[in-house]
Amino acid sequence: MDSQQDSIQALTEIRDLMQRSSKFLSLSGLSGISAGITALIGASVAYLRLKTDAFNYENTEHMTVLTRRDMIEFILIDGTIVLVVAILSGVFFTIRKARKSGQSIWSPISQRLLTSLLIPLITGGIFCLAMFYRNMLWVSFPATLIFYGLALLNASKYTVRDLEYLGIMEVILGLVSLFLTGYNLLVWAFGFGVLHIIYGTLMYFKYERGTAHS
Repeated sequence: MDSQQDSIQALTEIRDLMQRSSKFLSLSGLSGISAGITALIGASVAYLRLKTDAFNYENTEHMTVLTRRDMIEFILIDGTIVLVVAILSGVFFTIRKARKSGQSIWSPISQRLLTSLLIPLITGGIFCLAMFYRNMLWVSFPATLIFYGLALLNASKYTVRDLEYLGIMEVILGLVSLFLTGYNLLVWAFGFGVLHIIYGTLMYFKYERGTAHS
């Protein structure tokens, strides 16, 4: 009986070692939660600003050139702040989890994950900037969801499978948003805010809760 238990334990250790060598397992659920909260705050600020009578992004054809430029500058600044805060909080929680689990934060696997993530994100960022430049603001909100979802799908092969499900949901939500132009900001807030909080919470209870108290 003891030898059988030893064999099972050895196989478990080998499996864990192989998984650690092929997957980056230090993505923290708290990163998703913090990113979601940040996105909801940014979306709320944008909603309060963009829904004013003189600054309504749903009626851009009636805007003056100056008002349209001001609106685009505001959205870019608001989006940049949300992105920077989300990235910084994500890096913080990921590094913290990696140190607790004894995993290197900068390894060949994490480098491949980062590359897989950045290629669709940078492509999508350039695309969205082009839409801003062409005054096609309504396309930018769905595009951020679609390209972000594709980035998650591309990177999911180097980390936990749960990231793939989040990516699929983001892409679907972005495609739906293309046909709901009057609700773009609301759908964006749901995709980057609510879905991230749900995903992060599930990730935390699934992978981190036990280790947090150990």
